Amino acid sequence: MPREQDSPPPSGAVGRETVEAVEGLVSLWFSAVADVKPRLSPRQVRALRAVRCRPELNVTALAGYLRVGLPTASRLCDRLEAAGLLRRCVQPDNRREVRLETTAQGDRFLAELTRVLSVRLAAAFDGVAAPQRVRLEGMLRSLDHGGFDTA
Repeated sequence: MPREQDSPPPSGAVGRETVEAVEGLVSLWFSAVADVKPRLSPRQVRALRAVRCRPELNVTALAGYLRVGLPTASRLCDRLEAAGLLRRCVQPDNRREVRLETTAQGDRFLAELTRVLSVRLAAAFDGVAAPQRVRLEGMLRSLDHGGFDTA
């Protein structure tokens, strides 16, 4: 009879090695965020990235994406707006509709964050063969569900 530690993990289970690898990537991301100015929280970075990628976003949709209450999302936008990274735009055809957009400064922040993270990832993957890197990139992309799944 095989021992429990020798049997494969059940379908859908995530192995310890996978969890450790993801934790390493998350640590890389957090360190990159900490080294780019202005200092933003991870939630603020996620909000800014979402706004840049989805020009139709308003505060309500952003709250749903971040899975926070509307007042929390509104305060988050207040802080990003005060930092000059985000602006609220009243729509000319419907003045009650206020969309969010990144400013040029917000776009520069995100570009610098991407640059810093790219350098760190390149260093981390320096010893990994190109075919393995390509396979890993594909697997990571397959995990991205657009960020707007609420389930």
